[in-house]
Amino acid sequence: MTAVSPALSPARERLYLFDTTLRDGAQTHGVDFTLADKLKVMALLDRIGIDYIEAGYPGANPLDTALFSEPRGAKAKVTAFGMTKRPGRSASNDPGVAAL
Repeated sequence: MTAVSPALSPARERLYLFDTTLRDGAQTHGVDFTLADKLKVMALLDRIGIDYIEAGYPGANPLDTALFSEPRGAKAKVTAFGMTKRPGRSASNDPGVAAL
């Protein structure tokens, strides 16, 4: 009997890819994405098979809020960065949570 390599086993675990270019990459010195830029990057990431695209922080800046208002046909799941609750504010009255 021949042993099957774990790498060739049909039961191996799937690796999911989570890209943060549109949020974390946008914080790089000299990078200034427009809404059109972000939509193009999302389309490219989706086309190459990225599973999750962190598209930004809606509620923190108008560009990211606008991006989350755009219709999407992506296969990738689009995720948002955000805080769950700010000190001294209830979650129900937090504009950042409301934007998410």
